[in-house]
Amino acid sequence: MARVVVTGAGGGIGAALARRFAADGARVIVNDLNPAAAEAVAAEIGGLAVPGDAAKEADTQRLVETAWAELGGVDLFCANAGVLTAGSADAPDAAWEQAWQVNVMSHVYVARAVLPRWLENGGGRLLFTVSAAGLLTLLGSAPYSVTKHAALGFAEWLRATYAHRGITVQALCPQGVRTDMLLGDDRESASRAQLAATAMEPAEVAAVVAKAVQGDSFLVLPHAEVAEYYQRRATDTDRWLAGMNRIQRGFDTAATS
Repeated sequence: MARVVVTGAGGGIGAALARRFAADGARVIVNDLNPAAAEAVAAEIGGLAVPGDAAKEADTQRLVETAWAELGGVDLFCANAGVLTAGSADAPDAAWEQAWQVNVMSHVYVARAVLPRWLENGGGRLLFTVSAAGLLTLLGSAPYSVTKHAALGFAEWLRATYAHRGITVQALCPQGVRTDMLLGDDRESASRAQLAATAMEPAEVAAVVAKAVQGDSFLVLPHAEVAEYYQRRATDTDRWLAGMNRIQRGFDTAATS
């Protein structure tokens, strides 16, 4: 991939993707809400920092315009920015809104910005960082689970609608990855602790992605077991849900003991 844009690239998976593509010879634009983080990664890899909020359409349009001006186009856009909000249906409206804007609408804004250019110029590749939660669920985090399902649904719709017109859409769906989102000080939930036990390093995820973008498989699954879980969920949904509820009951018992 000669020209790559990565959002949420100031750390975690995004920074690992930026590093990997730069190491493979790509020209990379590093986007992050934190300007200092974006500048640091860009300086490290010889890329260009374009700070901005992926959840704001104006910032996304400016990012894409800058990419076309500086790189002459974009071959791969990694819509990687995301936010993890714990809580149930009782989570504050503000938490639900933030999850919706960052985890879903940021992808919509990217599509609005790049699709007209790609359709006119013969195609491009869009990688959404979704999460295994978009295929399965994440106990203890309703806003995250719901919005990641929506992100996957949008990616599927784009793939079904534009594949014949040169647009390749892929969904990256890892389980636990050793980033601040999973391992930060406020990430005390039992489900996240469970994921941390088998978490991958961001660089490992980036290596899987680097291989995946050489092909066209829709689902990019760094954790191979996710495919099996997804199949179980689809073929015996009641049993799968009963199993998830059993895990939740175990969390509840541990919390009260």
